[in-house]
Formats: sequence, structure tokens, C-alpha cells
Amino acid sequence: MSKYVEAIKSLFQKFFNQGHERSIKAKKNILGLLLLKGGSIAIGFFLVPLTIGYLDQSRYGIWLTLSSMVAWLSYFDIGFGHGLRNKFAEALAKGEDEEARIFVSTTYFSLGAIMAIILLLFFIVNPFLNWTVILNSPESMRAELSTLALIVVVFFCTQFVFQLISTVLTANHQPAKASLLHFLGSLVSLIIIYTLTKTTSGNLVYLGATLSITPAIIMFLAGIWFYNSSYKKYAPSFRYFRFKYVKQLMNLGAQFFIINISVLLMLSTDNFVITQLLGPDQVTVFNVAYKLFTAISMVYMLIITPLWSAYTDAYTKGDYDWIKKTLKMTQKIWLALSGLTLIVLFFSPWFFKFWLGDKVDVPFSLSIAMATYVIGYIWLNIYTFLLNGMGKIRLQLYVSLVASILYIPAVIYLGKIWGLVGITVISTFFFIVTGAIYAIQVKKLVNKSAVGIWNK
Repeated sequence: MSKYVEAIKSLFQKFFNQGHERSIKAKKNILGLLLLKGGSIAIGFFLVPLTIGYLDQSRYGIWLTLSSMVAWLSYFDIGFGHGLRNKFAEALAKGEDEEARIFVSTTYFSLGAIMAIILLLFFIVNPFLNWTVILNSPESMRAELSTLALIVVVFFCTQFVFQLISTVLTANHQPAKASLLHFLGSLVSLIIIYTLTKTTSGNLVYLGATLSITPAIIMFLAGIWFYNSSYKKYAPSFRYFRFKYVKQLMNLGAQFFIINISVLLMLSTDNFVITQLLGPDQVTVFNVAYKLFTAISMVYMLIITPLWSAYTDAYTKGDYDWIKKTLKMTQKIWLALSGLTLIVLFFSPWFFKFWLGDKVDVPFSLSIAMATYVIGYIWLNIYTFLLNGMGKIRLQLYVSLVASILYIPAVIYLGKIWGLVGITVISTFFFIVTGAIYAIQVKKLVNKSAVGIWNK
């Protein structure tokens, strides 16, 4: 038995210690991400029946819609987060630590100012917003929803600044550490919500406060820890703020910002559209199916996340052979995960019954649509992550703008005809079409034949 153990141990050591230094870092981070994110996914699955039981299907749908709408604010960072990720990785690849710190400091203070303005505007307009109309909910919930929105927006904005430590960790080829922070936030939230189910009756404000405040505190404490220890030389300081670096961040970041707004219209408006067309209870049905199948895409994102900064490093150093080899690997992973998606689809009726009992009924037609959605989404991200890492995103900008203009009327039209299935099918169609365009661009780039818009 000990021989088998030693043989397995030897294989693991060989796999994780052989290859290019960039690949070794990526493989070790992928393993850490799989373990940590796997824990976060498991916690997410526990939270769904727990929160539906604590509230009910309709009120849970209201929460999902509100939280997804508040998440729209994340797209108003004008691309600073993505800009920092690339610029920080480029500075490290060149060995320029002081410049890396300037980019960190400039991003923190710029993004802090943006979030402060958003909060000020929200404080002004919130008293005049009728959240019962926005969320298609009973008038009796008006005061409760206004309070909930205030709490969620305030702590989302503060968390958005604090979580830049996660961006810095990821850009420095340590995404597993960033994932640990998210895992801790999920774990603490689960414990608090479980306690709430035993000590209180269903309360949206308590639930929203827990899920909003907990991750903000975790990220704040993590920033203090890292910037006073291993990342002290990159710690944000107003002394290192450079206004001229804002332009550098925004040259790339502004393009990311426009792309993110387009993605917002295509991915993050579904809950709002469903609430208005079909009612809050159908938001719960949609998100239950979404959570099961996108767990597979999350596995892919764990694998691809370390590669963004690795692609930046390789492109900065002109290592096209490594880029080609890694691209082929991600395509093989897509095929394997597509097969896994079909297996999950086959067993999904039994899984939903085991997971949720009779709380939520998920039609098999929606499961089929969601399976194709995931396969298309992973296909798209094979190429977007490589393009993002290389900073070649001008074509993405134009394609995303056109797709976002067409998306909303298309999703409303098919949503009225086919319901939840129609809304999912439209997203899948855009994933496949845009993914095909980006695949052509990537082929041109790695073969050094890209010119014009293909090389911007």
C-alpha cells in the first residue's frame, strides 16, 4: 500500500514541479483554487435551500433581483480594477516595484472617490425610489426594501474598494489567496444565516445585512494584514498617488469599462427582466438552475483565472510558444467540461429533488437551455481571458457594444414567448457568435498575423 501512496505522491510532485516557472505557479494556484472555490460552491448550495426556507420563494427572488441590481455598481469603476490587474502584472514582469505601488495607490484613491460619489448620489435619490415597483413586490414591503437597499449599496461600495487586495493578489500570480478571502466570507455568512434561521423569522434586512457586511469586513481585514506584511512594499499610500497614472489605467480601463457595461446588459439584467415579465418567484427558479449548471463554469474560471496575469507576463516577454501551448490546454479542458455538463444535465431532475425537495420546481427544458448556456460561456472565456491578458480588447469593445444593443429587445421578445428558456437561449446565442469572432482574433495574434482592428 505504501508503494502506491509513494507513486501517487511522486506523480503529484512531478506534475506540480516540472515545466515553465509560469506554468508551475499556475498549476499550484489552480489546485488551491479548486479546493477553496469548491468549498465556496458547496456553501452556496447549502445557502439556497436555507435562505429559501428562511424567507420563501417569492421573497428570495426579490433578494436575488435586488442584489444583482446592486452588483451593477461594480461596472462603474470605469475599468480601474482590470486596468490595475494588467498594469500591476506588467510592472512586476519588468521588476519595477515602485511603479507597481504607484498603480496600486492610484487605483485605491481613484476608485474610493468614485464609490464616494456613487454613495452620495444614492443617499440623495433613495428616499424618492419606490422599490416595490422596481422589484415588482407588495406595497407593504416599501419601507423594508428601502432600508435593505441602503444597507446593501453602502456595504457593496465599501467592499468594492477593499477587495482591490484580491485584484493585487491575483495579478501577482496568487489567486488562491484571493479565493481564500471569498471562501472565508462565504463561510462566515453561512454560519450567521444558519443562526438567523434558528433565532428569527424570515427577515430580508437581516439576510441582506449579513451577505453585504460580512465580505466587506473580511476584505478590509485582509488588506490590513497583507499591506502590513508580505505586500508592504505595494501598500497604498497617498504619497504614491499619481494623477498622470490615472490616464494610463483608464486608457486600458476605459475600454474594459465599456465592455463591462455591455456585459452588464447581457448577463446581469436577467433577474430584473424576469421579475418584470414573469414575477419574483420565477427569479428563484431561474437562479436555482443557474447555480447548478454554472458550478461547472466556475470550475473553468478557477483554472483560467491564474492565466490572465500569466498571459500578460508571457506577452510582455514575447513568449508566444507558451501562449499557444496554454491555449490548446484550455480548449481541451472546455471539451472535458462540456461532457461533464451533459452528465449533470442527465442527472439534474434527481439532483434538484434531492437538493430542494418540493420548494422549487425546475422544468427540464430550462435545464437543457442552461447546459448549453454554460458550454457557450466557457467557450467564450477561452478567448476573452487571453485577449484581456494581452490587452487586445478593442474588437471586444465594438462587438460587445453591438451585442448589448441587440440583447435587451431580443431577451424581452423571447422571454414573452418562451419564458425562462427564451431568456437563456438568447444569452447562449451571443456567447457562441462572439466567441467565434474572438477565436479568429486569437488565432491571428498567436500566429503574429493580426493587423488593424485584430491587433488592437
